[in-house]
Amino acid sequence: MPDTGIGMLAPLLGSDRVARTVDAVAWLTALIDVEVALSHAAAAHGLVDAAAVAHVERAAAALRADLDPAVLAGEAVEGGNPVIPLARRLRAAAGPGAPAVHPGATSQDVMDTALVLLVRTAADVIGDDLAACADAAAALAAAHRDTPAIARTLGQQALPTTFGLVAAGWCAGLDRARVQLGSVVAALPVQFGGSAGTLAASYPHGPAVADALADRLGLPRQDVPWHTERTRIGELAAALGVAAGACAKVATDVVLLSATEVGEVAEAAPGDSSSMPHKRNPIAAITARASARRAPGLVATLLAASDHEHQRAAGPWHAEWPALTDLLLATGGAAARLRVSLVGLGVHPGAMARNLALTSPDPAPSHAGDLVDRVLARRP
Repeated sequence: MPDTGIGMLAPLLGSDRVARTVDAVAWLTALIDVEVALSHAAAAHGLVDAAAVAHVERAAAALRADLDPAVLAGEAVEGGNPVIPLARRLRAAAGPGAPAVHPGATSQDVMDTALVLLVRTAADVIGDDLAACADAAAALAAAHRDTPAIARTLGQQALPTTFGLVAAGWCAGLDRARVQLGSVVAALPVQFGGSAGTLAASYPHGPAVADALADRLGLPRQDVPWHTERTRIGELAAALGVAAGACAKVATDVVLLSATEVGEVAEAAPGDSSSMPHKRNPIAAITARASARRAPGLVATLLAASDHEHQRAAGPWHAEWPALTDLLLATGGAAARLRVSLVGLGVHPGAMARNLALTSPDPAPSHAGDLVDRVLARRP
């Protein structure tokens, strides 16, 4: 369970804020939180002695304070996941409360539920940045509803548009991606099925314990255990990939419109060059594109890993952890850096008029302003 992020490049690529939500400490905390919640849920239905849960709580608090995640990561190698050594440590620390640790569960129950908790936290950060990007695009759309500009198709000048409509298109895509990601994340349920997904070890209270665990953690209740039914992970991967793509589209436009010979927009704090003092690089948009470029391959990895065999996967499940973590970092980085790019983006109507005059000196009327109004009125 190594720490996540990419070291000194994390702030540059915008992934540092999301990295803190999925790092080794966050993983350890989430795993322990699930184990404690499970002990409470099992006690509520008589599966374990309620008095023993206090011992589990104390043991969990001690491990949160003292256990080095790197130590647990090393111990995870033998069994293939960190829940096995964590449960062993919890039982040892709980003393007489040991029977109330990990009742009726399998390692995947704890791992998957902890992953859902981490995804929700990371998605909150990503959603905040996406919302800020969309708000900035909306402000640009409103301010430049009627600012004439040239539309470009296949890399060439096409017909007149307005910069407001360009920005409204950015806003619509970002809003759509944010809402879809939020919907997918909100639907991710608890995981609790026991060793073979039958809840046998919790009989006759298995479904009730699963529901109590979900309620205690603030997660949706499951219908059936989803140990090897991974459509939810595929939907999450797709939503994150789409969000990264929405950011990449806007960032690409900003990079192109910032070119010296175009000059229609400029970032508030452009980057410089180590050897060319005249350069004003749109570095936030550039690094947003860089982060977003990593997303498609990670989405493909997660979709390829959806073939979990039988009732517990030997490899595909394990492949999800780093791929999904990296995808959260990539999408989060794209949104964070695009936010920097769009907030305070400078718009140059004079340059737009100059470029427009190259092929369309007398723009004909269009519905550009009406379309801007429609986008802004229908924002979620």
